[in-house]
Amino acid sequence: MSQPTPHPGENLSLAAFTDADFRATILRALRIVAAATVVGIPLAWWKLGWPSAAPLAIGALISGSGLYEWLRLMAAVAVRMDSTAPPAKPLTGVLTTFFLRLILAVAVLYVSLKFLHGSVFALIAGLALGVAALSIEGLRLVRSWTT
Repeated sequence: MSQPTPHPGENLSLAAFTDADFRATILRALRIVAAATVVGIPLAWWKLGWPSAAPLAIGALISGSGLYEWLRLMAAVAVRMDSTAPPAKPLTGVLTTFFLRLILAVAVLYVSLKFLHGSVFALIAGLALGVAALSIEGLRLVRSWTT
């Protein structure tokens, strides 16, 4: 696990958390979502059948894409906040894809609930994978800052 690097004479803390640390944290959370999906889909298929495994996969895909879009959005905002960086291109492209992904996610959720007739709880579990992965990564960071 990659931990934030402290500045000389400074303990690990939120003050030492860099953009690279944020990126690494989100990428680790994406790996957790992927691993949980790879394990969860066959289990859901085995226990509940494919109509419930499909919403789990859809929820996990939406959750993972949301994490990725937040990574892109925060990276674009961080570039604009950095006073030493050269002028960045407009946020229009990042914001457009962010909102298009949200609209697509709502449409996919609607279609999956309307036509798949699988377990709503499997869909919720897939959607919750991103929150769970970020919670795990947050706890890891807190632990690294307090020890």
